[in-house]
Amino acid sequence: MSVFSWLHTVQQLAWAPFAEFAFMRRALIGTLALAFSSAPLGVLLTLRHMSLFGDALSHAVLPGVAIGFILFGLSLPALSIGGFLAGVIVVCIAARISRHTGLKEDASLASVYLIALALGVMLISMNGSKLDLLHILFGNVLGVDRDGLLLVAGVSTFSLLAGALAYRGLLLESFDPSYLAASGRRGAMYQHMFLMLVVMNLVASFQTLGTLMAVGLMMLPAVSARLWHDTLPAQLLNSAIQAALAAYAGLLVSYYTAAPSGPAIIICAAACYLVSLLIAPHGCLPRVWRRPAELAE
Repeated sequence: MSVFSWLHTVQQLAWAPFAEFAFMRRALIGTLALAFSSAPLGVLLTLRHMSLFGDALSHAVLPGVAIGFILFGLSLPALSIGGFLAGVIVVCIAARISRHTGLKEDASLASVYLIALALGVMLISMNGSKLDLLHILFGNVLGVDRDGLLLVAGVSTFSLLAGALAYRGLLLESFDPSYLAASGRRGAMYQHMFLMLVVMNLVASFQTLGTLMAVGLMMLPAVSARLWHDTLPAQLLNSAIQAALAAYAGLLVSYYTAAPSGPAIIICAAACYLVSLLIAPHGCLPRVWRRPAELAE
């Protein structure tokens, strides 16, 4: 086989599914939009030591999704609005509990989201089939229709614009919230805005990846990016690129192996994370290689 025919075969394998099928193109555009908006938010969550917050919140939207499903079926606007309202309510309840008791925010959020998750699963199980439950829990990225794509694109565009306009405030609120509060720059406003962006992205993600997998495209590239860079802009860019690569590779893996698309995307993100753990500047192997030199000094 010549080099040109080999390159042609690789090109066919890498692009033919997207050129041939419209549902693959919609899935690719939707997951790329999510990658560019949700992964940078994951980096900010890790800066705030809130890595598990996104996971908890992705489960907490389930009661609102369940109520939307019971009232309107698998209607995309109803599920999205219900999920968004449930996420906001859970965050507010957890904040009030931590404010009026001795519990810290992570403890109060953990208890509230577990209650919300159980309530959501129970509501869907009692009013729908097992297929409905699986669809909501694990999503169906290959079944994204025009309305779903518009929702994802709208949320992604809004998140990127809002993040760019409020970048300095979000940065200060992440690194030094006490300074921001003392300088009178409305630290609470930036915090609430950031949490709303996280909720919006998780609600948009659950259409494609499900409530159980939605946080994967947000957190795995974000944690992995921190192993490569020390500066925040580089981490934000790296996380978005890794998430986009995972989305593209995951869709191809799903197409050629008939594996579920959502888990395939998250597995590809996990592969990027494992490679970063090994060879990134702050990963395992560079640390082992540097140790003899440090001991010699």
